[in-house]
Amino acid sequence: MEHPVKAVYDANVLYPAPLRDLLIRLAQAGLVRAKWTNAIHDEWMRNVLANNPALSPERLVRTRNLMDEAVRDCLVSGYEGLIDSLTLPDPDDRHVLAAAIHAEAEVIVTFNLKDFPETLLAGHVIEATHPDEFLVSLFDAEPDAFCDAVKRQRDGLRNPPKTADELLTILEGQGLVQTVARLRPFVEVI
Repeated sequence: MEHPVKAVYDANVLYPAPLRDLLIRLAQAGLVRAKWTNAIHDEWMRNVLANNPALSPERLVRTRNLMDEAVRDCLVSGYEGLIDSLTLPDPDDRHVLAAAIHAEAEVIVTFNLKDFPETLLAGHVIEATHPDEFLVSLFDAEPDAFCDAVKRQRDGLRNPPKTADELLTILEGQGLVQTVARLRPFVEVI
């Protein structure tokens, strides 16, 4: 995978706030050219609200707007005409693949690899990858820049603040086991 890789983030990797924050910061650091759509936004926001009814929709709209402002050229549009021509195990995921094709992305970052079979993506020269594998590839390409992004993420946590170990434990709990293993030796700088 060449860097910076162009990647479409599926809604399920934008759902957990700590992972979303890290993915955004890595894009800001120039390690990835992050892409998403308004439909992807709608999906992760709908699920966050369904599972956290105490959150206000306005707060998530603010998060959405901050994401769009934080990452240059992140929103993909004009892909909608491709959706009906695509076949995936879950038809509701076709919009993600359509956005990736339209954006000429190399990768879809998703927890749901089974929904994006390699055989169906190969013809589009796109691969689906688990966020842990994706993050490891970014770390291996640019460890210093990756650690700087994690440090900026931790520095941004003020309510409550987190130690580097606490942040790594949170990320590990989100399935980023290999990524955290790469980061542990650098705990003093993050």
